[in-house]
Amino acid sequence: MTDTTIAPTAAPPSTPAPAVPEEPGTPSTPVPVDNPKLPAPGVTEEKRRPILPAWLKDRTEFAATARHASGRLGYASLYHGVRLPWYGVQLAAMSPRGACRFAAETNRWLWDREAAPLRGHAVRTEDVDEYLHLARLRGNRVRLRGLVVMTAAVFGTGFALWLYVMAPAYLWAFAAGAVLTMGYFGQQPDAPVIGPAVMRTDLQKLTGTIVLRALDSIGNAKISAAVKKGGDMNGMRFTSEITRDGPGYRADLDLPYGVVPEDVMEQRQALASGLRRKLGCVWPSGDPTEHEGRLILWVGDKPMNETSKPPWPLLKDGQVDLFKPVVFGNDQRMRDIMVTLMFASVVIGSIPRMGKTFLLRLLMLIAALDPRAALYAFDFKGTGDLGPLEPVCHRYRSGEDDEDLEYVVHAMRELKEELRRRAKVIRNLPKSRCPESKVTPALASDKSLGLHPIVVGFDECQVPFEHEKYGAELESIATDLAKRGPALGIVGMFATQRPDAKSLPPGISANAVLRFCLKVMGHTANDMVLGTGAYKAGIRATMFTRSDRGICWMSGEGDDPVIAASAFVDGPGAEVVVARARQLREDYGNVTGHALGEGPSATIGMDVLGDVLKVMKATEKALWCERIAARLAELRPDTYGEWKGENVTVALKPWSVRTGQVWGQTDEGEGKNRRGIERADVAAAIARREADRLAA
Repeated sequence: MTDTTIAPTAAPPSTPAPAVPEEPGTPSTPVPVDNPKLPAPGVTEEKRRPILPAWLKDRTEFAATARHASGRLGYASLYHGVRLPWYGVQLAAMSPRGACRFAAETNRWLWDREAAPLRGHAVRTEDVDEYLHLARLRGNRVRLRGLVVMTAAVFGTGFALWLYVMAPAYLWAFAAGAVLTMGYFGQQPDAPVIGPAVMRTDLQKLTGTIVLRALDSIGNAKISAAVKKGGDMNGMRFTSEITRDGPGYRADLDLPYGVVPEDVMEQRQALASGLRRKLGCVWPSGDPTEHEGRLILWVGDKPMNETSKPPWPLLKDGQVDLFKPVVFGNDQRMRDIMVTLMFASVVIGSIPRMGKTFLLRLLMLIAALDPRAALYAFDFKGTGDLGPLEPVCHRYRSGEDDEDLEYVVHAMRELKEELRRRAKVIRNLPKSRCPESKVTPALASDKSLGLHPIVVGFDECQVPFEHEKYGAELESIATDLAKRGPALGIVGMFATQRPDAKSLPPGISANAVLRFCLKVMGHTANDMVLGTGAYKAGIRATMFTRSDRGICWMSGEGDDPVIAASAFVDGPGAEVVVARARQLREDYGNVTGHALGEGPSATIGMDVLGDVLKVMKATEKALWCERIAARLAELRPDTYGEWKGENVTVALKPWSVRTGQVWGQTDEGEGKNRRGIERADVAAAIARREADRLAA
């Protein structure tokens, strides 16, 4: 029972009220708050340790462990095998010194020299009984050891003579062995002849003392107080032994009351200093299966970006089903990380030169290995990083010139029409074939329906979305794809090095399921990619360093975000994968569009000028932009459903339709000036456009 007490404000229900009221001013009697008869919850949690270690149960980890062990054994065998003749020469040269040492040690052992100090002490102290006892022991030892030496000498000599007569070759072998053995004993202790094949770096084993020292060094007052007081008084304790977990150590511990793993993750650099490890070795995280105060500290032997990663399983062989999980990388412990691309929109963000484009290309390579999928790859950086995908792309473009953007607009208009067509197909299918009103693997494989997966990749998506002429239309179509596309079998991937509201429109970022955030510089960009509140929850891509290329926070595949390193596939490797994907598509009969030299049709799309003129009555000289947006949404909900007044302004600006102050009345009848456009300007823009088309 604790000493904590409270003053009762009322009698408990099971206790009768006091018969005599207390006098005013009389202090109430303290009552203990801990009831000794209070029953326990009766819930016991058990965790069974695995019978077999993880590397024996997982084929990939077993192969990696076996490969590592056999590699070291093979290297050591080859290293020492090449040096065997030189070892023999060195040991033979040291054999005289070894023989002298052997003779000296044998003589010392024979005459019981190790006990001489004891006998000398007995003589100096004039302890007659002790001396006589030691003398008798020495005599017995000398006689026994002398007998052993004489027997070994007689039998050894006889054995050598027998070998000399019966098998002289074996005598030479025994003699060589004796010489090498004497040479072994003749080595200098600090300079052995046979050294290690692999020089090991002295890496300190992780212990509880080191972990507590490191946690104490991060500057958290509650943790420091708990460490000084022994931990248990403040709830801080290790919950299990520190174990080896992959290429590193794992420590599980409860933090002090009121401290959460995010408090430790914020000070990852100071924690690495306290552990005397590189920053890339230290990965603190919470345990989603336990309470909010449980910390899992994983400390790698090497930084994550220096650890040898297993090769990507699909690099040389294999085919993909986009409806199933596919390996795309590894976590800190080099375990496979899976990703499922169907039914998801994808957002990738980072600062430049952190592996963003490589990650996008890797996801596109995964899609290419599903022969049913149609690929749209748009590289607005213009460097050709997505170039290896050309042989399998239905639509492909690299560059940011006006003609490149026009190509992309036509391709996206095709997708807009395809989106509408798919919605009608699914709507008309019987529930027995499409019970959840979305594309299924069976529907995707039915060529007659045309519901195959479509994967669209935008690299540097800020370029098209901020384009003066086509930006508004591309943003509108891309936003619609992000919202409705996943259910209809269309996957949109958007990668940018500047994750802000202009580069990554909220309509896309808010509807993205899969999010990959490599290194970013601030919490705003972090939350733009990973979702609102991610930074506050400790999911921070700001903690990555410039050397952590290809390492990212991945959110959306499981219940909790994870740190992952994408598989590295360079340009030549990507070309090998694409060649295999092309063959799969030829066998399946799905080589279309750009892969056959065909471009998108320029006749599909929305006519913003025509639609604006249509929603403005002939009697209306001018109209507010916000009312135009509302009428456009009523006219074409699929196209203009998300538009506001500023969208109208941006969409009409490339056609030299300027906005100005327009007088009008609100719904309440109040007259006001707001930004709007004149109907005559829209009609004039349409006339100029038609004249340009005729001139072309």
